[in-house]
Amino acid sequence: MLESLQEIARDRVSSSLAERCCYSSDASQISGYPDFVVRPANTGEVSRIMMLCNERDVPVVARGAGSGLAGGASPVSGGVVLDMSGMNRILEMDLENLQVIVEPGVVAEKLNWALEPHGFFFPPDPGSSSFCTIGGMISYNSSGMRSVKYGTTRSYVLDLEVVLADGRVIHTGSRNLKSAAGYDLTRLFVGAEGTLGIITRAGLKVAPLPKERRLVFASFESAEAAGQAVIAVFSQGITPSACEILDRTTLKVLKLVDPELVLPDDGDVILFEVDGSGDSTAEAAEQIEKVCRPMAMTIRQASGRQMVPIWAARRLVGAAISRLDPKKTRIYMGEDVGVPIKQIPALIKRVQQITASVGIPAMKYGHIGDGNLHVALFIDVNDPDQWDRLRTAADRIHRAALSLGGTVSSEHGIGLARADYMAEQVGEESINLMRAIKKALDPRGILNPGKMGL
Repeated sequence: MLESLQEIARDRVSSSLAERCCYSSDASQISGYPDFVVRPANTGEVSRIMMLCNERDVPVVARGAGSGLAGGASPVSGGVVLDMSGMNRILEMDLENLQVIVEPGVVAEKLNWALEPHGFFFPPDPGSSSFCTIGGMISYNSSGMRSVKYGTTRSYVLDLEVVLADGRVIHTGSRNLKSAAGYDLTRLFVGAEGTLGIITRAGLKVAPLPKERRLVFASFESAEAAGQAVIAVFSQGITPSACEILDRTTLKVLKLVDPELVLPDDGDVILFEVDGSGDSTAEAAEQIEKVCRPMAMTIRQASGRQMVPIWAARRLVGAAISRLDPKKTRIYMGEDVGVPIKQIPALIKRVQQITASVGIPAMKYGHIGDGNLHVALFIDVNDPDQWDRLRTAADRIHRAALSLGGTVSSEHGIGLARADYMAEQVGEESINLMRAIKKALDPRGILNPGKMGL
């Protein structure tokens, strides 16, 4: 097998223990050693590798930056890890048609750097945008802070070049901004987590950069009250470009990172960002302030350069939690639940009750404007009892979200971490249909086996 892979990718193939260790997991707690690591350079190589692996029943897992939090890129069945990060070219900027053509290894932030001088941007904005890749974002339907207005990655994918399990290469869409021609194959592969094919090229829709952004941030007596304020703002017909919650613990962490940060000293905080032209942006910000004032402890606005350190700090929240207690580590379990917007206060209350009952400290933050709450649980990883309590808390948080009509994952994906909840969330008939689709496209089951409950 090693010789056959080297015939295709030459010195970009490795079977060394050290290299296999480096590719054994993503950013989750789930790991498994691959037998080989291959760094393909083009679609042709990916096609030949897939033909080889299909003939020999060798599992294949595609990997971008390894920033996933659900074990989706962890090779739990061994086989080949395809490191797609080297296929990282922006192939075409067709801005007259509001689109770009990219390879899957392009980093999201670098794509936006290339677009900015031309007055455009790629709106999906995950916290990991400085290192996550477009292929990974498509595979997990990533979103982030501005999805409340701009939507998720799914809304921006026009066409995909995909290598199927047997090596065939297909295109799923076109350069048209809309089409009603047959099944929507593009969306079938978005969010499929590499279980149906390997993405080797993507046509993406881009949007004009807004002329101005303003930030309204308000503190509230409780996280539940903050959730009620979000509902009140939406009820007035206002759609922020971003709407984030930072609970008291999160504020404490951010103040430790940057004591000069201009944020309230107490309470649970909502960040409302609005964007557009000058007059419309200022008007929307004033409307939000008017709605929140009767409920808020404090409220103020920021614009221009004043906003930069606040959003930079928000992006650091997940990693910065160790500042609170250096002996404890943030574990990504139960961290990505979501519910319908009107259920946000109920979800926050349930999470508070759960974490208090098991005695695990938690930090609550996230994209509250679309119902997505991130729960940061942190423990002493050398204490088995704390691991048990953390797993109990994570399971209860997942089930609380489901009981409120929500989801166990709003943006981080299912992978292996949440595979056991899939049938409960979507129903047995739906999961059986997903399995039938996978069987049709991957009859030998070699593409990312074991993931998503498939």
